[in-house]
Amino acid sequence: MDTPIPPDTSTLVGSSATAGVNARRFDVVIIGAGQAGLSVGHYLTSRGIDHIILDGASRIGDNWRARWDSLRLFSPAHFDGLPGMAFPKGKEHFPSKDQMADYLEAYAERFRLPVQLGTKVDRIYTGGDGYVVSAGPTLYQAAHVVVAMSGYREPKILAFAKQLSPAITQLHSSDYRNPSQLREGNVLIVGAGNSGSEIAMELATAGHRVILSGRDTGHVPFRIETALARHLLVRILFRLVFHRLLTVRTPLGRKVRPRIVAGGGPLIRVKPVDLHRAGVERVARTVGVLEGMPVLEGMRRLQVDNVVWCTGFKHDLSWIERPIFGDDGRPMHYRGVADGEPGLYFVGLPFLYAMSSAMIHGVGRDARYIADMIAARLKSRSA
Repeated sequence: MDTPIPPDTSTLVGSSATAGVNARRFDVVIIGAGQAGLSVGHYLTSRGIDHIILDGASRIGDNWRARWDSLRLFSPAHFDGLPGMAFPKGKEHFPSKDQMADYLEAYAERFRLPVQLGTKVDRIYTGGDGYVVSAGPTLYQAAHVVVAMSGYREPKILAFAKQLSPAITQLHSSDYRNPSQLREGNVLIVGAGNSGSEIAMELATAGHRVILSGRDTGHVPFRIETALARHLLVRILFRLVFHRLLTVRTPLGRKVRPRIVAGGGPLIRVKPVDLHRAGVERVARTVGVLEGMPVLEGMRRLQVDNVVWCTGFKHDLSWIERPIFGDDGRPMHYRGVADGEPGLYFVGLPFLYAMSSAMIHGVGRDARYIADMIAARLKSRSA
């Protein structure tokens, strides 16, 4: 359980402490109650390590519930359980986003994980003998802090979007729920990764003319819904290729990692032939605006009524006030252990250790590694 910091708070949390600040102390503070944070919490709980999990949502799993209505996971249910608790649906079932959200909620309840909701973290800095996590009026002090969220909290929309005609309906994929949100007419989807391709298929099926803009990310060469895939090929892809072959310890993994981190992975469910059959037009990158309409590479001007931005999220971890970032703005670390920081960790980042690191079936390994590291450091400190 947490213990209150003594009245002389400034000696523990630094110059930012002021009179009336509510401060609490733990061995470990975990930021984020998604699959990554809950997995770390599970391993810390099993080791008897005092910790708290902070999350800004009002309910565990809300980051899944907020995604588009028809979203289903790419992996069958038997790949979607976290450490210690299998996913409750049948092995061949591809869970919906709401089923995944409910599973995370049940997971936290089963293991009695100390999740505190409605708590948005705004700063991490050093103070006292460790780190201070600031969440509005409350400060949390800990020797160890685990950032179990990607940091991509703000939708990324290209700067020229504001120059588009006000008659065009614009949505980021994080705000897209279903086709009813769009006007009748043509739809340009900017970003041809998994989200863009799946939304393109849904909108084409709903009767829109869909134009999909962006580079070809590649695709897995089989149908994940087939019996052969569910029983064999998915296991090879997820457990062998993504989990063991493509890691920071293999030459192949180190070669592909920069591209995966920057641009995402191959299409899993949708195939190029599916897009073609659905009438989706593949075009080059969107590079600007001319007379209120989007323009592609080569200066082709499109006439559209809607734009869906499937362009990902801004990489912003600037609220972590420690010198851990490279020139690309990403944290420097090995397997989630921040360079030069004795108690700062990351879980859930793309390709943190392997291609599977940001996937449900892969996050548990990274969580266990971090929990083991924390336990060893706590033991060494108390020796």
